[in-house]
Amino acid sequence: MLRPCAHGAAKYGIDAAEWRTHMCGLCLGLRDQHGQLARATTNVDAIVLSVLTEAQSADAAGRSTAGPCALRGMRRASVAAADSPGVRLAATASLLLASAKVRDHVDDGDAARVARTPMAKAASRWAGQARVSAQRIGLDVEPLVAALDSQTRLERAVREQDDPMDSLASLTAPTQLCASEFFAHTAVLADRPGNVDAMRTAGWQFGRIAHLADAVQDYDSDLARGRFNPLAATGTTMPQAYDLLRESDSRLRAAVADAELDTVPTVRWMLLDPLSSVLRGLGRGIGAVGHVCSASHDRADVQLSSRRTRNRRPGVGESLALILGVYCTGYACCAEHTQPCTGERKDPWINNCDCSDCGDCDCGCGDCCNCCDCDCSC
Repeated sequence: MLRPCAHGAAKYGIDAAEWRTHMCGLCLGLRDQHGQLARATTNVDAIVLSVLTEAQSADAAGRSTAGPCALRGMRRASVAAADSPGVRLAATASLLLASAKVRDHVDDGDAARVARTPMAKAASRWAGQARVSAQRIGLDVEPLVAALDSQTRLERAVREQDDPMDSLASLTAPTQLCASEFFAHTAVLADRPGNVDAMRTAGWQFGRIAHLADAVQDYDSDLARGRFNPLAATGTTMPQAYDLLRESDSRLRAAVADAELDTVPTVRWMLLDPLSSVLRGLGRGIGAVGHVCSASHDRADVQLSSRRTRNRRPGVGESLALILGVYCTGYACCAEHTQPCTGERKDPWINNCDCSDCGDCDCGCGDCCNCCDCDCSC
């Protein structure tokens, strides 16, 4: 879900290789601590745990030189130290989530019958390694394991309910619990106890975004294959799901600001901007307005304050909002406006093009603002 744009790195004065620095550090940390097979669990979203730990730490970031790797064109590279606290935490998350995902595939019957036994063994091995890794960094992982184990039971309970409309929160709770505890532990490892509550809140909202975004993206394929989808199972509409996503995004950003990390360039580039891109992409697909707020005006009076918003071509949802004479698509949109809500955005942290406005630009050129049709002016 978190794919930072290489072009956006220059905007923040960051080397675009910083993302690879953390990814390679996680991969090598899994190898050094748990063996070669564990490298298959490398989770690119878990990299944010290493980034957040470093962003809160007063100590200099630990780096080591990695040998040639085919994924780097057989070049050496400076990577996050495999034994650094953030990498150990990211490794724990990768192992635990990989174990849960493989077990879920086995339970759903997605794997061939002959592959189910070895897959189940791999899931059990990774869960055991996650426990060992968590113990080394002082994280109590048992509640998280129990929460992930409860997911199948929760889905079965929702299927059996006559009125499952209020069950979406219970379905997303295991993911939210895991993300919240992992985020909170970044503050523990960085010796920033004052940030624990804020990071736990940020993680709780991140977990809901991850779960709902996956449900939105897989909605059609889940229905076609007869698989469980939390939105379909609870009768949650796409506009309702999008409003929940925007709400969580806003609350996550508020929590990151409380932890005084909202102005840290790496956090903005590797967490906040990619989340903006995810929500923008989903919003274009959904193309709906959730509610009308006090920012309702005639189309001729539409004036948005930031340069980023003025120069950006509106997506489907925003175009529909303009036609209807409203700016907002839900709670979070209002939270991003000046208060009281007049439809004008709060000043952006950095007053130039946000490359996440390009949406999901996957061209690989490293300059997506200039090559894709997003009408940016950076």
